Amino acid sequence: MSRLLFAALLALAMPFATADVRELQWSDLIPPDAPPPPPPMAIHDMSQLADALAAEAGPAAAQQSPAEPVVKELDGVQAKLPGYIVPLDMSEDGRVTEFLLVPYFGACIHVPPPPSNQIVHATSELGVKVDELYQPFWIEGPMKIEHTSSELAEAGYRMDAQKIYLYELE
Repeated sequence: MSRLLFAALLALAMPFATADVRELQWSDLIPPDAPPPPPPMAIHDMSQLADALAAEAGPAAAQQSPAEPVVKELDGVQAKLPGYIVPLDMSEDGRVTEFLLVPYFGACIHVPPPPSNQIVHATSELGVKVDELYQPFWIEGPMKIEHTSSELAEAGYRMDAQKIYLYELE
């Protein structure tokens, strides 16, 4: 009986012991032979800032590259990736539980979404407070190669964000 219990505990602990977290950068999500992503569109004329902020209530900007190639070797990798959260769904207590992780602030809202291989569709049981969304975050969890579609953009990757915490320079 104790062998069975030991084997069960060992089986439960194995994913934690063997799951090294791989820190990724956004460039790691683009295959080497794919074209580089276009730079984000910047607003230099501050007189247009009010128009850009008002765009949050309007329709999402059209995505230029909704079906870009992904790095298939990342499927199943326990990953850590920094980025900005674009909310898709919220819990009753006001926490964002489904979101798009993007490489720069304002993507999908103020400017056209980045290519699909530069967007991770993420879900989280814990979620993130809405008032913290203007800051960058790290998300950690298993990366999946899975094309998903939302009203804001197409994403080439998916992640169950098991950890979400503020991005800080080390």
